[in-house]
Formats: sequence, structure tokens, C-alpha cells
Amino acid sequence: SRLHATLNQIQASDVTFTSDIISTVEFNHTGELLATGDKGGRVVIFQREPESKTEPFSQGEYNVYSTFQSHEPEFDYLKSLEIEEKINKIRWLPQQNAAHFLLSTNDKTIKLWKVSERDKRPEGYNLKDEEGRIKDISTVTSLQVPVLKPMDLMVEVSPRRVFANAHTYHVNSISVNSDYETYMSADDLRINLWHLDITDRSFNIVDIKPVNMEDLTEVITAAEFHPHHCNLFVYSSSKGTLRLCDMREAALCDKHSKLFEEPEDPSARSFFSEIISSVSDVKFSHSGRYLLTRDYLTAKVWDLNMESKPLETYQVHDYLRSKLCSLYENDCIFDKFECAWNGSDSVIMTGAYNNFFRMFDRNTKRDVTLEASRESSKPRAVLKPRRVCAAGGKRRKDDISVDSLDFTKKILHTAWHPTENIIAIAATNNLYIFQDKLNSEMH
Repeated sequence: SRLHATLNQIQASDVTFTSDIISTVEFNHTGELLATGDKGGRVVIFQREPESKTEPFSQGEYNVYSTFQSHEPEFDYLKSLEIEEKINKIRWLPQQNAAHFLLSTNDKTIKLWKVSERDKRPEGYNLKDEEGRIKDISTVTSLQVPVLKPMDLMVEVSPRRVFANAHTYHVNSISVNSDYETYMSADDLRINLWHLDITDRSFNIVDIKPVNMEDLTEVITAAEFHPHHCNLFVYSSSKGTLRLCDMREAALCDKHSKLFEEPEDPSARSFFSEIISSVSDVKFSHSGRYLLTRDYLTAKVWDLNMESKPLETYQVHDYLRSKLCSLYENDCIFDKFECAWNGSDSVIMTGAYNNFFRMFDRNTKRDVTLEASRESSKPRAVLKPRRVCAAGGKRRKDDISVDSLDFTKKILHTAWHPTENIIAIAATNNLYIFQDKLNSEMH
């Protein structure tokens, strides 16, 4: 819980432009790179600087490595629909060579990007001049061997594949398979399987669209491949269910292998029950044994071997139960919070309102509420645990009343370094990176 900031927010602007709002955050497989996507269609990649030899205990900070425009706004003339440029998800491919590859998607189109470095340039062409223009062959009187000369490091980002025209509805998830050859993309009603080298066709592996749309009872909210078994994937629904599917059973995985669902308590049923039970995110643990889900009020850990109920349930902000009516009126009840595992699957993290984020230790059952704010993000500052008290409850000195929470400040997107206690928190148009002070001093 003792975290301190290693980096101030990246965009310290008092004016929040809608296009600057961060919409996804993702570490690569080593944690050396961190990518963010925003509502303006931009991707910003941060690279971790090498550790300083003069300060052996100071972890390397993340600095901007590359920025590029991934998606542009489009217009679907057949349906008279504007397609936003907003980046919904970014997923890194495991590094195979010196270059890095990542997938990014907006509502309709997925793109594969190559990120590479260049620190040498060729000189001494025989048929081109220094400006790159073709020489008149009659002026070439001698031949020379071209050489590579050092130059300032340049990061080049180039689009390698564009996977388009496969989704009728909005893409909410992409997930790279453990075979590193295929990936899937999910929208509200369908999940498609792609080969990374083939852009003109994909295979539909889940289709829950009814013949009559009036019979529609649920939509797909998130989907992810198992980290080790390339035939298994899970998808969540707006009804609060999880379906584990095995691609070995059938080409179309409409029949699930396992259904994870918690029976509803009839006494607790209300007008808002269905809305708050919708699963907004699902993540496999690194071990592949557990599933982590997030709905509006809780985070749950499921064991793949137990379908009847979750193994653990964590209350993220139970004090909001009395506020559901006003949260419905201002549309906050439809916010989609993400969740994340730490590298050893022992701690989970998810966001809340007022720029708060929550961490739950699965072993000790301790939890902490922390705040990502400009005041607390000075380098080396230790974050103080925060506490929210219910309306009318007894307040301690630093407690915050549920009535004074700012619902416009919400932590929807978070990411955890794959091996170290470093977390990335997206708060509107600010990116905060925190690390565990105790952990860095021990190593």
C-alpha cells in the first residue's frame, strides 16, 4: 500500500480536451514499454529508462518513446454513421525480434503496428544523389560501396496490417492468442478469430445475435484468450455471466464448455440489479487458474474449476448502493471499469470515482483506497490511504463523505507491470505511474 510516484502526470493541463482523454492503458510483456490510447485516436508509447548507476535503488522512469496517430474519424455512408477515432483497446504481441508490434482498435477497424528503431542511415548510393533523386546515368563515372553512417536515434512506427469490415457492432475487446499467430476481436454480439497475416477474412467463433432483435436479452461485454491454452477463451455478458469456450469442440462456440454465474439473491433484487450485475471486464490470472471480473460495485475472483459461485468477492464502493438512483440519472451507472492482476496473482486492482483506485490483497484480505491526484503525485511522494464514509456515518479526520465524491473523476483504465509492483493509472487526460517503495528498496 505504500506507493510513491515515480513520474508526474504526463499531460498536466487544466483544460481537458475530449480528444486527450485516455481510453486504454497496456504494458508490453516485459513491462519496458507502456502504451496509452486516447479518444483522439492517438497512441503514445512510453519507454522505461535504464536504472541509474549513481542511484542503484531508483527504478527507471517512463518517458515518451513515440507518439503516432492510429485511427482517424470515418463515416459509414451505408448506415449514415460516424465512426469515432477513439482507441478502445491496445494489445502488445510478444517480442520476436528487435521490433515491437501492437494491435490497436477503434469501434470497427483493428490495425497492426510495427515499432522499430533506426540509428544508422545508408550513404554513398551510386544511382541516387544526397537528396534521394535518381542521377542521370551518363554522369556516373565510378562505382562506390554504400556505407551505413551513425545518426540520431529515430523511432519509426509503420502500419503493417489493417483488419477491417468484419464487425457490424462496436469492438469492445481484442486478445492475442498464446500461439502468437491468431487473435480475436469481440463486439456486442459476435467474436471473430483472425490470423495475424491474413486481413481479408476472419472466422466467426461466437454469434449470439437472435433472429429477431426484439428477443435480444444480453450482449458481449469483454473477451480474452487463456494465457497458456490456445484453444480456450472466455467472454462476459451484460447479464453478469461468464462463458468459457473450447475451440476444439466445434468451429462455432455457441455452446460453452462452462458457465460461471452467481445465483441472484431475490431479497436484494431492485430496479438496478441487472445494470449493476453487467460484467465490464474479465481477465485471466497469469497462472491461468483464475478469472477476475469487474461489475459496477464489486470485483470477483472465479476458480475455473468452480462454476457455481465466485471464489472471492470484493466490495469496491459499496457506499454507492444508496446513490444508484442519481448515478442512473447521470449515466455513471453505465461506466465500464477495468481490473488488473499483479504479476504473482496475489493482489488485484480496479478503479473507482473521485480519482480513487482500490487494491485487494487476496492472501491477507487487506484492502486499500488510494488517490491519483496532482497533489499526491510529486516524485517520491508516498500515497496516503483514503477512506470514504457513508452518508450520515461517523467521519474521521481525513475521511471523505460519499456526498462529496466527484463522479466526473473516474479511474476506468488501469494496468499492472507483468513482474514488478509498478502500476499505470489513467485519470481523464492524465497518466500516473506509481511503484511500490518497499519492493524497490528490497531489490
